[in-house]
Amino acid sequence: MKHRHQQQGFTLVEIAVVLVIIGLLLGGVLKGQELIASARVRNLADQQAGIQSAYFGFIDRYRAVPGDMSAASATSAIGTTINSGGNEDGRLADATSAGGAEWDELNGVWEQLSKAGFIKGSFNGGSGSAPSAGNSDVSPLNVFSSPLILTRHADYEGTGSARLLLHLGQNVPVEIARELDVKLDDGQPQTGTLRNALSTDDTQPYYSAAGCLDGTEWDVADGVTNCNPTYLF
Repeated sequence: MKHRHQQQGFTLVEIAVVLVIIGLLLGGVLKGQELIASARVRNLADQQAGIQSAYFGFIDRYRAVPGDMSAASATSAIGTTINSGGNEDGRLADATSAGGAEWDELNGVWEQLSKAGFIKGSFNGGSGSAPSAGNSDVSPLNVFSSPLILTRHADYEGTGSARLLLHLGQNVPVEIARELDVKLDDGQPQTGTLRNALSTDDTQPYYSAAGCLDGTEWDVADGVTNCNPTYLF
């Protein structure tokens, strides 16, 4: 007597269960990516708020601008050795001319703020040159390991006034930059207090990749990963 071979395969129910599992896994991955992105936006926002508060707190306590205060004056006022400082002209160096002595001020900001207890970290004041990516000895780093720069620049307002601003670091994906802009400001990269770094800031570590913008909007569709959101005080 011949036995019939039973046809083997997946039933519709089994296929449906597999599709549901795949959907749940994909949903979990997408949700995880969303949570990571939100955490990075919060981290950048917290850095901005903390540094702005520290900057004005230092001025209130010492009646001097952090970084612009000379190393000798800061050492005397803070009570510990300070390696870097400025010329005490009452303002931070302008980013457009930053090099040599200007970096003594721009790096000295972080050393003076940290040693005065206004920000976390242990910064050494640098060596008169721009901080490099991944080097947490000179300046705070964003979540993408790029240095933050507190400085001045005249072109953001278009009036010739050198506006105090905080570069929140390079290597920020455009979608993160846009979400940060929505969280802190108006969602527009060329207006308000949160902007994309200008193309005139074309040297490390100021610049922002050209593809970050589509006209006057953040170009989220392009997916550029080297933007530099900049907060104007």
